Amino acid sequence: MAPPDEMLRIVVDMSVTGLIFYTPIYDPADGTTIVDFRFEQLNAAAQRMMRMPEHPTLTHNEQWPHSREHGTFDFHVDAYVSGQPREYSINYQADGYDNFYHLVARRAGPGLLVSFTDTADQPRSPVEEALRESQAREQAARAEAEAQRYQLHSLLMQAPACIASLEGPELVFTLVNPFYQQLVGSRQLQGLPLRQAWPELEGQGFFELLEGVYRTGETYYGNEQPAYIDRHNTGRTEPVYFNFIYQAARDGAGTITGVFIFAYDVSEQVLSRRRVEVQEQQTNVLNEELASTNEELYASNEEVLANNEALVLAQQELKVLNAELEARVTARTRELRRAQLEEQRLRIRLERFFMQAPAAICILDGPDLVFELVNPAYQALFPGRHLLGLPLLQGLPEIAGHQVYQTFRTVFETGITHQEESLLIPIARPEDGQLEDRYFNYIQQARYDEHGRIDGMLVFAFEVTEQVVARKLSEASSHRLRLLTDALPVLISYVDREHRYQFANLAYKAWFNQEPAALLGQRVESIVGLAAYAQVLPYMERALAGEQVNFDVRMPYRENFVKHIHTSYVPDVQDGQVAGFYTLITDITEQVLARERVQELNEELAAINEELQSSNEELLDTNRQLTRSNVDLDNFIYTASHDLKAPISNIEGLLYALNEELPPQVSSTGNVSPILSRMLDSVNRFKRTISHLTEVSKLQKEHTPPPSPSIWPPW
Repeated sequence: MAPPDEMLRIVVDMSVTGLIFYTPIYDPADGTTIVDFRFEQLNAAAQRMMRMPEHPTLTHNEQWPHSREHGTFDFHVDAYVSGQPREYSINYQADGYDNFYHLVARRAGPGLLVSFTDTADQPRSPVEEALRESQAREQAARAEAEAQRYQLHSLLMQAPACIASLEGPELVFTLVNPFYQQLVGSRQLQGLPLRQAWPELEGQGFFELLEGVYRTGETYYGNEQPAYIDRHNTGRTEPVYFNFIYQAARDGAGTITGVFIFAYDVSEQVLSRRRVEVQEQQTNVLNEELASTNEELYASNEEVLANNEALVLAQQELKVLNAELEARVTARTRELRRAQLEEQRLRIRLERFFMQAPAAICILDGPDLVFELVNPAYQALFPGRHLLGLPLLQGLPEIAGHQVYQTFRTVFETGITHQEESLLIPIARPEDGQLEDRYFNYIQQARYDEHGRIDGMLVFAFEVTEQVVARKLSEASSHRLRLLTDALPVLISYVDREHRYQFANLAYKAWFNQEPAALLGQRVESIVGLAAYAQVLPYMERALAGEQVNFDVRMPYRENFVKHIHTSYVPDVQDGQVAGFYTLITDITEQVLARERVQELNEELAAINEELQSSNEELLDTNRQLTRSNVDLDNFIYTASHDLKAPISNIEGLLYALNEELPPQVSSTGNVSPILSRMLDSVNRFKRTISHLTEVSKLQKEHTPPPSPSIWPPW
């Protein structure tokens, strides 16, 4: 014989009765009260009859929520606590038959062993089997359809997008989710025709678009389109920008029955994106991709409908099994077909909403946050990765220590919706695994089951990396531009078509005693004053007409504050239209005043020059007279020196002769010799004087230029 353990395993596996081994779950408050039983193991027969795995993850009460009401839970507790065998029978209606479970339970060590039989597991007649199979398929389909209907309806009502369904030629609201209802507050929408529910939309084109979709069946995509709506029911409208899809709703035969609306409020994005033209191009590309995806999904829907029709034909072949059951089976099959088609149609519509939505959408299931649904836009955020069916941290391991994962856990535990704008999340690149900075806008929202318990999450995301990088670059460029313009001594500004300042550098503060930020949005005349504004208005009009203008003007800004300025107006042309103009203003007051002073000095110098010219003529006459006097004087000196040389020479000769003729005793007596010496010295001095006068006269004649008229002034 086989060993006891192996023999026991063989007997359990071969048993035709179901065997379940439970262990008790106690109340943590007291540790003694049994509140549930945990499945530990099922034998093959139990797995077959209960359609459960060998080691289920559910508990007894999770598998049978109404077991306390039917008394089966108390039966299990009694069998475990008493330690004695207990028997119990449970009658139930299934597939049109009366069936019952027969249970035998007894405590076995730390657990409870339950043996059971199910009459539904016993062989049936061929007719019963056919009916049972038909009923089982019907019930399974109904249960699946109901579960999918509930799940999809729950997703619609919890989705953070505006969703509504309109039916009939009057386009009556039959479904409005909370986000759509928030557009009008407490105003009644459901059950009302479109034009009656939204009277303020008259003339804005939306009625015609929706009626056109209902009439032609062609899907309409709206991108950042403004709608002027009365959000607070006060009679005053305000603009709200939407991305939306209008899609025809069809019945099983393909006939249009209404229109679906999927809209997303993008007002904040539109206002910020107006300055970033790249986003507009991306939106156009996205719309084209959505249109292509819509056509592919439509073709897939046609194929699904064809498969359903083939299934109906296969089901109708069951009528040959029994003529007596033909009518009943046929009726049930038709009813099932209608339910399946209706559920299929609803599921396809909802899948279209999610799979074609412009936002990245995923659905996470269970506490491990397993990717249950990933639409193409979400998958495109993480190219090259397999996400569907994986837990969140397995699909995106790099977010384990990041803030975004903490908010995932918080939303799942609390049910409080969380929203982020431009959050930085480092994501690994597919080609080399290196982390790169990426920015996302996203909404995390809890999903609830039919019992109101959180069983998963919905995530709506947009990648805004390019916008954030562009904004940062723009901010850095603006900062550098601000530093540069603030450092320049010229006034730099930008003026729009309404003559309002949109930019002003720091130089404006010194002139107008206001911070540059305070000037933004103010009109030019309120800053510079009416008198100065009148001076530059013609030039401003020329600049706004597209002409680059350069001019100098005197600006009387205010009392005792007048500036001479050189100004350049440079038009800002965008898409062929002048949006405004740049201004560069240079203070040339000192140059103008200096030029005026130079002009005054030139005039004064001209008068002085006239006076000097007159004086110069007088000096010229005097010079001529002096020249003639000098010539006469030279002639006199030459004549006098020539005439005096002979007498002096004679006197000198006579003195030498006298000195020779005097006897020695006379020349040495008294003062004779000193007197003769002094007389010779006087003669010599006189001769030198005549010689010097002669030399002076010669030098003057050699170096004196010919007389010419004087020129004044010298420049």
